[in-house]
Amino acid sequence: MRYSSLRVGIILFCSIALGSAGFAAPVRSLPDAGSSDTNRQDVPVHGIDPANLDRSVSPCQDFFKFATGGWVANHPIPLAYGSWGNFNILQDQNQEKLQEILQAAERNTRAAKGSNEQKIGDFYFSGMNEKEIEAAGTKPLAPWLNRIDKITTRQQLEREIAQLGGEGTGVLFYFGPNQDFKDASRMIGSLHQGGLGLPDRDYYLKDEARSKEIRDAYVKHVGRMLEMLGDEPAKAAAGAATVLAIETRLAQASMSRVDMRDPNAIYHKMDLAALKQLTPGFDWTSYFKELGLTSPGEINVAQPEFFKALDGMLTTVPIQDWKIYLRWHLINGAAPFLSSNFVNEDFEFRGKVLTGTKEILPRWKRVVATTDRELGEALGQIYVERYFPPEARARALEMVNNLMSTLKDDLSTLSWMSDATRKQAIAKLDAITKKIGYPNKWKDYSGLKIDRGPYVLNVLRAREFEFKRDIERIGKPVDRERFGMTPPTVNAYYNASMNEIVFPAGILQPPFYDPKADDAVNYGGIGAVIGHEMTHGFDDSGSKFDAKGNLANWWSPEDLKNFKERAQCVINQFDGFVVQGDLHENGRLVAGESIADLGGLKIAYKAFQKSLEGKPHPKDIDGFTAEQRFFLAYAQIWASSARPEFEQLQAKTNPHPLPRFRVNGPLSNMPEFAKAFNCKEGDPMVRPASERCQIW
Repeated sequence: MRYSSLRVGIILFCSIALGSAGFAAPVRSLPDAGSSDTNRQDVPVHGIDPANLDRSVSPCQDFFKFATGGWVANHPIPLAYGSWGNFNILQDQNQEKLQEILQAAERNTRAAKGSNEQKIGDFYFSGMNEKEIEAAGTKPLAPWLNRIDKITTRQQLEREIAQLGGEGTGVLFYFGPNQDFKDASRMIGSLHQGGLGLPDRDYYLKDEARSKEIRDAYVKHVGRMLEMLGDEPAKAAAGAATVLAIETRLAQASMSRVDMRDPNAIYHKMDLAALKQLTPGFDWTSYFKELGLTSPGEINVAQPEFFKALDGMLTTVPIQDWKIYLRWHLINGAAPFLSSNFVNEDFEFRGKVLTGTKEILPRWKRVVATTDRELGEALGQIYVERYFPPEARARALEMVNNLMSTLKDDLSTLSWMSDATRKQAIAKLDAITKKIGYPNKWKDYSGLKIDRGPYVLNVLRAREFEFKRDIERIGKPVDRERFGMTPPTVNAYYNASMNEIVFPAGILQPPFYDPKADDAVNYGGIGAVIGHEMTHGFDDSGSKFDAKGNLANWWSPEDLKNFKERAQCVINQFDGFVVQGDLHENGRLVAGESIADLGGLKIAYKAFQKSLEGKPHPKDIDGFTAEQRFFLAYAQIWASSARPEFEQLQAKTNPHPLPRFRVNGPLSNMPEFAKAFNCKEGDPMVRPASERCQIW
């Protein structure tokens, strides 16, 4: 199942970006269709490149266009992408480095059996072996398809749900480990809604034209996939209608993305007896036994109403319909790793319909991305050895410490925060764990079998291996050494339950961080990213967790009221941003990221100013002051453009606003920006004082 309402624990996991490629991720493309996927004209520039600007636009009218208009004009969206920006370019560069590593491992047939090099080399070989993939078709999936075909009873159905889940093909719901929201020192089992093949529940429920268009295309897509599995056209069409009917009922029972942003709303801890009382028709004892979990202990049921509805559906929906649903989700999850007819059909819907992507990424990029996802730390170890020296880690840590010191100063003087709350806020800041580049303790893949056989089997074995690793964490103390992203990832995150900020090696490169650029550029780039992640600990969700990562209120009533009023200001502003036509940003959905953008910029700017104390003021470069270069650097990391379909998808499902709003939104609230560019009251980039949002 590729799309779901929630990944386990995602409410606590706040990143700077959900991958710039969004739902047009490289894993959903087809064999090489040309060379237009990469812009080779990109030559590194240390600092602000004047060619990126559009000087026909006033910075006080639309700063995003002023700062990135030249970049957008010179960087058309490659046909294989739904969006294209600096995140993508850096991701592309990292993928080329990973490809070199994987090709070398693939050639080394003498690598010790069971070693990481053997595993990543064989995995890459199997993914690139198009001849064998085409010849195999769906034969590797025969054991799974036969299992589903033999289901005749409710007991067998429930067993198959457990088996598929344990093998990494989630159906109906997700189960896995999560920190106990109110005891962050231990891991407990966590049940979350799922079961959908479309990106969000609203695609099933809304009657506006775009949702109807996508539903119609989805039904045709499911039917074509079922035909490729061997169903007659009429049977396949009927099966697709059955899938939509089941998933629509699941969507009707699902919580919205906005409602799930409140951690209190998805915390319902209960023991096995209470879970059975909630869903008396489901044999949870057998389910957990099938997963190898004989004593599940307390479980967080994130969406009880969903599971109550599902319990009823398991009784009322015929077994034959469930078998169609299971076959669909098996093939849906496996399609990118099968023969070209499945890959092509998968792309037609996932790429073209959902994101407007015009052509397909080359196979090597898809296989590199899948290897990174499934064997990320085995591959990541070699990546950091080659491309992330210890001094890079030390430089990044120094900047993190500078930003944290500045945020501490800010918290110490906030006029709207009382001393009691201030003390708790500073304690939380001081307790944040800083993880830079890569984990200190790498994952062990010694128990995972990878060979040069069918690609899809390597993927499924890797998923099952990781699921079992996760299940073993339940009931144990939290492992605070774990990373939630692989080292080459171009992203960063804050985890509220861990109270940690994490910066993978992949993002600690230009344009985010460049040791050859001046301080203004680096504070505006990686400094704003660091500030963003730190202030996630104090956004509308992160602020509900204390210094130890427990869900607890550490605010005085008056301070909480003040904070909510300031957060509402941000929500209101983003509600007003028009994406396309009648589609606006959803202020409540993007509140956390937008609060973090505003806070991160404010703190990064203060840290930059603090770094200048006792020094001569930096000289102008290319006619721009240091302060102007700071804001230009921030805008340049968001330089990007996107297809209309991609923007619609992101606005409906992604907690991150579109890049143009991530630039103009926070900057229009900053007097520091207005001063730097001599903007006046009444300019679009200068909000009236009465409408200005300020938290930090």
